[in-house]
Amino acid sequence: MLLRKFGQEVIRHTAGKRIHGTGSVPGGVNKSLSQAERAELLKDIYQIVSWSRDAVHLVKQLHHQNPELYNSFGAFRANYMSLVGYDGGMDLYHGRLRGRDENGNILFDGVDYRHYTDLIEEEVKNWSYMKFPFLKQLGKEKGWYRVGPLSRVQNCDFIATPLAEVERREFMDYSGVMPMHAPLGYHWARMIEMLHAAETIKDLLHDDDIGGTELMVTGARGNEGVGVIEAPRGTLIHHYRVDENDLVSMCNLIVSTTHNNQAMNEAVRQVAARYLNGHEVTEGLLNHIEVAVRAFDPCLSCATHALGKMPLEVEVLDVEGKILSSLTRGSDGVFCA
Repeated sequence: MLLRKFGQEVIRHTAGKRIHGTGSVPGGVNKSLSQAERAELLKDIYQIVSWSRDAVHLVKQLHHQNPELYNSFGAFRANYMSLVGYDGGMDLYHGRLRGRDENGNILFDGVDYRHYTDLIEEEVKNWSYMKFPFLKQLGKEKGWYRVGPLSRVQNCDFIATPLAEVERREFMDYSGVMPMHAPLGYHWARMIEMLHAAETIKDLLHDDDIGGTELMVTGARGNEGVGVIEAPRGTLIHHYRVDENDLVSMCNLIVSTTHNNQAMNEAVRQVAARYLNGHEVTEGLLNHIEVAVRAFDPCLSCATHALGKMPLEVEVLDVEGKILSSLTRGSDGVFCA
């Protein structure tokens, strides 16, 4: 809770307020960090780094204590993709796209993200409002992939902050010669990234430029732009065109949850194959499905409102589409068969 509180204070000081910050404007930001704000964050940052390190050790301990569960629950082999810094290190804001196959072999590297359409195609299916992206070079059936912490930690060559790099190396040693494919590995990787973020904040707070007054970039006006960052849940692509009146004439977004769409479906498939008896949906099965889906941190409207209270409905159909069994848990936690 206190880690999250600190993160909210970072957002407030840099973006103006904790929710729907006003700091970002076209071409830059409208405020820098004051000396008082800098001092306030510096006061707590070393404790934050320590707690983040403890969080990594906690998740790591869970994996070592029960490897059969953590290494196999909902596991499936998949390609993965992320932004990687120009030097091969983890970078959440700058760099080029790198993709690997299920064995960890590089599929593409150093790709300018402005040319993402050369790599990725988005399939539409009639049973879902979400698109299904896939890598063109592998095709629809084998080209789907996943993004996010599990991909980033395994895709980069190193992490620039020392404590996080030590943890990354141990994570890679734990998974062995093959990449870790278990969804629960997302949490371990996510904590390594939190430690990296804490270390980076510490370094930035000691940089005098953080209070600088050069807040806007300059340059020629363009009518098209592609932006890519590594959001907490994964790669985020925004692509816009504007007309002569600066009105948006074309917009395409591939958000992290869309990248992970098929991967989440595969996780549910693996859980069902292991825990569903083929006839009856149980409360335990719903819980297992939720654990698998939550590992991807999907951006669904109710996914993170209240722990254990995500509305969820599961149906078992026969080959003709007839419902054999169904179970629903509402947002109030009540089950209904």
